[in-house]
Amino acid sequence: MEITDIEELYKKLINAWNIADAREMSNLFSLDGVMIGYDGSLEVGRESMFEHLRPVFESHRTATFVYKVKEVSFLNENTALLRSIAGMIPPDQSTINPSVNTHHTLVVELKEEKWQIRLFQNTPALFHGRPELVDQMTKELEETLNI
Repeated sequence: MEITDIEELYKKLINAWNIADAREMSNLFSLDGVMIGYDGSLEVGRESMFEHLRPVFESHRTATFVYKVKEVSFLNENTALLRSIAGMIPPDQSTINPSVNTHHTLVVELKEEKWQIRLFQNTPALFHGRPELVDQMTKELEETLNI
């Protein structure tokens, strides 16, 4: 049981989004996994996620995620929690759009000797009335880009 295994699974999730691969992304989840999107959409199960993501990727170019893992902790020997912050770079741009910064929460479980995502939640980091926190998060994410 290694923290790097959990971080690698999260990296695969982000990479699948960034290359717009709905099948790859949904296959990282357990069969009954849950995905809560930035807009509050709720998908339960791999096939439901695939059917939700496929038209998103087919209908337009999505922004590219950049991220920074903030915490990985094991809840028990078969379950872990990952928290990260993430930003998005719109297509044909090179800077993060601070208005869609987000907190990512990932709960993963070890099933059949393989780490799978049980829950992925994408929560807007709007920080209503506290623009300095948006700026702080954006700056932290920009550091991952070596800007």
